Amino acid sequence: MALVEVKIPQLSESVSEATLLQWKKKTGEAVAADEILIEVETDKVVLEVPAPAAGTLVEIVEGDGATVTADQLIARIDTAASAATSANAHTDAPAPDTLATTAPAQTLPAPGSKAGVAMPAAAKILADKHIDPASIAGTGKDGRITKADALAATATTPAAARPAQPAMPPAPPIAPVMAGNRAEERVPMSRLRTRIAERLLQSQATNAILTTFNEVNMQPVMDMRKRFQEKFEKQHGVRLGFMSFFVKAVVHALKQYPILNASIDGNDIIYHGYFDIGVAVGSPRGLVVPILRDADQMGFADIEKKIAEFGAKARDGKLGIEEMSGGTFSISNGGVFGSMMSTPIINPPQSAILGVHATKERPVAENGQIVIRPMNYLAMSYDHRIIDGREAVLGLVAMKEALEDPARLLFDL
Repeated sequence: MALVEVKIPQLSESVSEATLLQWKKKTGEAVAADEILIEVETDKVVLEVPAPAAGTLVEIVEGDGATVTADQLIARIDTAASAATSANAHTDAPAPDTLATTAPAQTLPAPGSKAGVAMPAAAKILADKHIDPASIAGTGKDGRITKADALAATATTPAAARPAQPAMPPAPPIAPVMAGNRAEERVPMSRLRTRIAERLLQSQATNAILTTFNEVNMQPVMDMRKRFQEKFEKQHGVRLGFMSFFVKAVVHALKQYPILNASIDGNDIIYHGYFDIGVAVGSPRGLVVPILRDADQMGFADIEKKIAEFGAKARDGKLGIEEMSGGTFSISNGGVFGSMMSTPIINPPQSAILGVHATKERPVAENGQIVIRPMNYLAMSYDHRIIDGREAVLGLVAMKEALEDPARLLFDL
């Protein structure tokens, strides 16, 4: 027997504990090297724990839902044991002739092979459809199962052929309790949701939050976007969205009013000489705020590509801790969900945040005439302890002016 220990990877300095979600393998099952065994949820991100070597999972030390720390032992793999030996070791395993009549024979991957290992996006698709990765021949490198393989499998595998029991969700709800003829169910908050709640309460308790509003005519941005959209996408391989304009407008204003880009540390005000802009992104596990680092040095294409990358990672739970650490200012776009107005909460230790909302056609007065314009309400919440109303209002006006004359963003005017 040659045992290899499976341990929790290193967490960030600000994260002391994590929660095990659900084991993807059972004791006695064969595993391939680098195959994902379990996901670990911290208060910031979800990490994957891969198998350090091929073999048989002989012991699970910590079960689903356990609280763990960095470098903690959670399982052991026997690299010398064969899958066949492990299968015969089960007391409840069917006889060989029974196996032959109930399931087709499968060739298990050799130690070190990637056959039967699904890429993250593919693994999610297969888990949602309850399809066993071992039943799919991967076309990726070393036999890995790609997203295309998974989609093809879901289209060809009939529902009746899939396992009757779906995988357990990360946080299974407690069975509904009947209160008369009305049902209730109690679901524990995830570690990420708990941390979000703590930070929001911390922000409201420690910041003197005030919000200022303005409106912006989005027609110039829409015209410029329409004019260059096709060439932009062809040149850069990504669509030109609205968020890059908002990021550029924010950086434009922060350069003029550095206090909006500052933070408080004790009795000191820290003026940041860089512009790390957080972009709030919704994910299945809650709100996350990945950071566009040195946004002032990024072009429109760089911003759009990075935001698209963040969105995909957020959906798949693949955002790293380093991608969400820091930040000097944040943007929250409730408009994608149809929000018309909101008062965003500051993301500590930052001192201000911009709320962007849905663009709608509205009647407005221009030169004594009523005209229809695509208008967007902007809301900027700020910490009144260090930011006075003058700087907050003028900063938001600077953003408005940049969006209503976007050509100035190209020339830094």
